[in-house]
Amino acid sequence: MSEPVLKPVVLYGITNCDTMKKARRWLEDRSIGYEFRDYKKSAPTRALLEGWTNTCGWEILLNRAGTTFRQLPERDKADITTAKAIDLMVTHPSIIKRPVLDIGGELTVGFSPETYARLFQSS
Repeated sequence: MSEPVLKPVVLYGITNCDTMKKARRWLEDRSIGYEFRDYKKSAPTRALLEGWTNTCGWEILLNRAGTTFRQLPERDKADITTAKAIDLMVTHPSIIKRPVLDIGGELTVGFSPETYARLFQSS
């Protein structure tokens, strides 16, 4: 019987975000190794954001409830398209919903213990 192939786990977000802290603590409490990428230290590239929006849609990625989005001029918040959402996320990385969990190319946006438990149940 062969050993399972481990998929790389990458967690994207901002260090001081409370939801990020919960997600990181959840992974660490279960000894799940991951690479953390801080949006503020190394913003996601346009190409990465295009891939994410193709996978899960800009509507899920763009945090319209957060302070950064609410402080944008009305013209930036109106008539959002995929291209406009990507432009906003490139310009304002903190507008990206957190965390984004990438497990070998499979994305999950946001954190809930139940979802993470389901994702890692075979680990």
